[in-house]
Amino acid sequence: MTKKKTTAKKKPAGAELTQLGRNAAIPASPDKAVIETVPNPQPGEDYLVRFTCPEFTSLCPLTGQPDFAHLVIDYVPGKKIVESKSLKLYFASFRNHGAFHEDCTVAIAKRLVQVMKPKWLRIGGYWYPRGGMPIDIFYQSGKPPAGLWIPEQGVAPYKGRG
Repeated sequence: MTKKKTTAKKKPAGAELTQLGRNAAIPASPDKAVIETVPNPQPGEDYLVRFTCPEFTSLCPLTGQPDFAHLVIDYVPGKKIVESKSLKLYFASFRNHGAFHEDCTVAIAKRLVQVMKPKWLRIGGYWYPRGGMPIDIFYQSGKPPAGLWIPEQGVAPYKGRG
């Protein structure tokens, strides 16, 4: 009697994602947003991933007026990478969320660290002027891996009409 070999079919990478390739509504708030990840395709390498969001918006928690920022997020993946559509939806969830610049910037970094557990992450939040003064917020999770190429974030200082 011969035994049949049974091989489990391997799911394609990303098969467990719930937002990519589907209609997905903007979450009502950042805490309701689901940030999805997939396995790092190069787990043995240290490399930099950069996400740039030049049109990030949130609301002033006191006045309700819109605030605008240019966000630059750099990270070195551990076992996971973030799925970009879920990240875009997470960013969009801030559009009706009231929080100070500092809170938005640092909260995004901490949430990404919690979800992905990267080897290293930094965020630059370059906020457009409110009351005539731009505010820039910077956060990083620790020291970057030795020998990693980390380009400048490339966001020019605010010059106003100058």
